[in-house]
Amino acid sequence: MSERAPMDELDPARLAAVISPLRRTLLGAARAAEHLPEIPDAQIEILRALPRGVVSAPGELARRLGLGRSTVSNLLTVMETSGLIERRPAPGDRRHVEVLATATALDLFDRFDLASGVLVARAVAALDIEDRAALAAAVPALERLREALQKEDA
Repeated sequence: MSERAPMDELDPARLAAVISPLRRTLLGAARAAEHLPEIPDAQIEILRALPRGVVSAPGELARRLGLGRSTVSNLLTVMETSGLIERRPAPGDRRHVEVLATATALDLFDRFDLASGVLVARAVAALDIEDRAALAAAVPALERLREALQKEDA
């Protein structure tokens, strides 16, 4: 019989076991609600790193995402073929390229974010007030957890 953490202590394994399925469930529900194409997670991470108006070199994307340069290069090739990113010569140095998300990709992301927000708002509204308060209080801590994990990964 395993020992369980007291109610006021965090069970890291339980938290980790909830996060991934929650993310997949939200992603699937948002895709279905907006009839969005299935985009692999690695491509989604690249698009998240290229919000509207942001341009980046492939090597910088690789560094920020903690991926190999060849992995990013292969992902960008597939994404360019799919119309999700555009590569263009870097200003001042035509030997290098810069990458930006296309209008199509940004539109898909906007639709996904809107659908996700609506779905989460609807689900949260169905919870009792204590759960809603706990979720509201947890968001800043989850953001800090993400940042700590990113630092640990770097």
